[in-house]
Amino acid sequence: METQAARRSPQSTPATLASKEECLHETIQGYGAAIVAFSGGVDSTLVAAVAAAVLGRRAIAVTGRSPSLPASEYEEAVALAAKIGVAHRVIDTQELSREGYVTNAGDRCYHCKSELYAALRSLAIARDAVVLNGTNVDDLGDYRPGLRAAREYGVKSPLLEARLGKAEVRALSRKLHLPTWDKPAMACLASRIPPGTAVTIELLEQVEAAEAFLRTLGLREVRVRHHGEIARIETDAAGIDLAIMQRKLIETRLRGLGYRFVVLDLGGFRSGSLNPPTMATERCSAS
Repeated sequence: METQAARRSPQSTPATLASKEECLHETIQGYGAAIVAFSGGVDSTLVAAVAAAVLGRRAIAVTGRSPSLPASEYEEAVALAAKIGVAHRVIDTQELSREGYVTNAGDRCYHCKSELYAALRSLAIARDAVVLNGTNVDDLGDYRPGLRAAREYGVKSPLLEARLGKAEVRALSRKLHLPTWDKPAMACLASRIPPGTAVTIELLEQVEAAEAFLRTLGLREVRVRHHGEIARIETDAAGIDLAIMQRKLIETRLRGLGYRFVVLDLGGFRSGSLNPPTMATERCSAS
């Protein structure tokens, strides 16, 4: 699990980070033209920013819009693209039309990324470009079915090629004055729904509304895990303190959204906590 301390403690020396930054620039420049899978997260924002710097108009950031993407994240992605000066397109993806995604049997992220990468590959072919994602070195230790989709669609991972881990991505983002350098990890809303429970628009909207409300109270790193009638709130230590102070308000609001029971997980925020025990951490990320 990535902690706040990890976000603020780069693991590379300045010289090493500079060398990796140079490698990242050279790698992306070598692609000639790029379509960046852009969610507005820490990783994809760095890739998009560097692509815009070295490729100019030959780089396009593309955001896939669907019910699994929180409205706030979509709006932030649009604003970020404008801020970093990269050409930006929005496409509507249809993962909810894919049976494997809706069934949610444990490889949901594979079907989600397959939907996105199929659309991006079509754009890339038309522009003689390469599709890029934000996968970094640390992601290789996680359970990420989406990596299989990336391989199948020929997606390149420049952060991985430059051997950049998450802390280094944050350090480099800070050096480049990207506002996402300390942004909490984000994953698609469907990651809040346990494997075996079908993904529906109604459930995605319920979870999104619950998390949006909690953020208005000041909870920054937060997930509302959906367990039928139970909303299980995962958040960091500061968020736990806030949630306890506002427990009555939170219970009233989430019960109004359809939950019968509202519980605060004292174990705190854990990426991929709904994965089966035999699996490592899954982050169907909005990286």
